[in-house]
Amino acid sequence: MGLSRSFLSFLRVPFEELTTSERLEQRAVESVTIPAMPKDLDINTWARRDLFEFFIGYDNPYFNICTRVDVSKLLAHLRSRPGTSVSLAYYYLALRIANETEPFRYRLRENRVIVFDVIHGGTTVMMPNESFSYAYFDYDEDSDKFMAEARRSIHEVQAGSIFKPTPNDDLIYFTTLPWVSFTSFAHARKRGRGDSVPRIAFGKFANDQERTLLPISVEVHHALMDGLHVGRFLTRLEETLAQPEIYLGMPKG
Repeated sequence: MGLSRSFLSFLRVPFEELTTSERLEQRAVESVTIPAMPKDLDINTWARRDLFEFFIGYDNPYFNICTRVDVSKLLAHLRSRPGTSVSLAYYYLALRIANETEPFRYRLRENRVIVFDVIHGGTTVMMPNESFSYAYFDYDEDSDKFMAEARRSIHEVQAGSIFKPTPNDDLIYFTTLPWVSFTSFAHARKRGRGDSVPRIAFGKFANDQERTLLPISVEVHHALMDGLHVGRFLTRLEETLAQPEIYLGMPKG
């Protein structure tokens, strides 16, 4: 199939001389973003090479860290932003910090370690019949855009009836259990393309005197990272939760 006349025309005609339809077509083409291909990590020069080779053969190479983070300031901030989803707000912050923390962007493919420039999100979604399904959403540094897209994706899944998980590996898998203030957590896993995807679970709020605490579980592949890296992730998450207005914008008037 050949290129349209309008496409060929705006390749060589100044924008101001294009017709309205040609301008719209040019803008549509320019808005298409081709995701960057993941890069291979050079395992031979990697400081963790010995640890990678040690853990890669484990039958169960995952480790899980559970803790509670203080969300008092986040909840106070969101009270000034009516209509903002609390769970999508902490999904955004967690995904933002995961993108900042390089090992959270590492994945295994055929005994290679690849590094994504950007990782996105997926979450379990409660369905009207009390089963659940999965929704997926792209990361956007703009928190309002991120939450709008995630909300749209979740609503589309809830309006449908087809259980169709799409386990890509450029994701962080999220889930929330608002019924349980857990202190331990483990995920169902199977080996395959998604076996190195980090999984982050959130639980039921718990009150501790004047603070509101949120349980969080972070489960990762030990061939790709250590407790040091999960600790850095959690430290940065606590920092963002202490100053949510910096990352989630000013209160809505």
